[in-house]
Amino acid sequence: MFFLNVFMRTAGLWVYLLPWLMLVGAAATTCAGKFGSTSNYEEQREKMVREQIRRRGVKDSRVLAAMRQVPRHLFVPPESEVMAYEDRPLPIGHGQTISQPYVVALMTELARVGAKDRILEIGTGSGYQAAILSCLAAQVYTIEYIEALGLLAKKHLQDLHYDNVEVRIGDGYLGWPEHQPFDAILVTAAIEEPPQPLIDQLKPGGRMVIPLGREMDSQSLVIIEKDEQGRIRQHEAIPVRFVPFLGEKGKRSQ
Repeated sequence: MFFLNVFMRTAGLWVYLLPWLMLVGAAATTCAGKFGSTSNYEEQREKMVREQIRRRGVKDSRVLAAMRQVPRHLFVPPESEVMAYEDRPLPIGHGQTISQPYVVALMTELARVGAKDRILEIGTGSGYQAAILSCLAAQVYTIEYIEALGLLAKKHLQDLHYDNVEVRIGDGYLGWPEHQPFDAILVTAAIEEPPQPLIDQLKPGGRMVIPLGREMDSQSLVIIEKDEQGRIRQHEAIPVRFVPFLGEKGKRSQ
């Protein structure tokens, strides 16, 4: 009778936990199985995480897992595929670049993305940062000013089944008011001052990660936090070099 009771209690617990475990399992493999075989690059991704990212202090296990899983080589031009996991930015056309892996990981960690969060990214570029965010958040909204880049990124993200990412072509300075407030906002182009529309669309308790500075040799990656009362504070993380913020509003602000 003792063993029967134990079995019944255990079986009942299993039935209770099974839906939760299935959700956890699905979340744990959010990025897996979307892009076919990438075994030729698994070792390179692991080395990238180990030597470029963890060694520099990025510790968030969810961020590291996403960096290991997302196939960066599918987000660069074919001629740059063999360099996709090197410690540097790469050109993606139209005067734009895909940031080096460490910067992508650091910005993601600084944003403190939660599984239920709604994220806004300004500057879709190749779509790689959006793909990383899609592994961590409930929904990602990303805006690209250059139409050709935005359409290509949208196709890549759709083909790879990052189904919780929505791409818009437009001026990122204005944000995406229809989907505010956002738990976190990441800006991947440098501007002199943080856009007020983005601050307004940031949820109380949320964080914005943005490169500030006009010249490439005087930019800093800045974390902007909005507290529950709507007060803003900001502090610098590291010196960076980003391409300039594009868009008519952004240009006027600089």
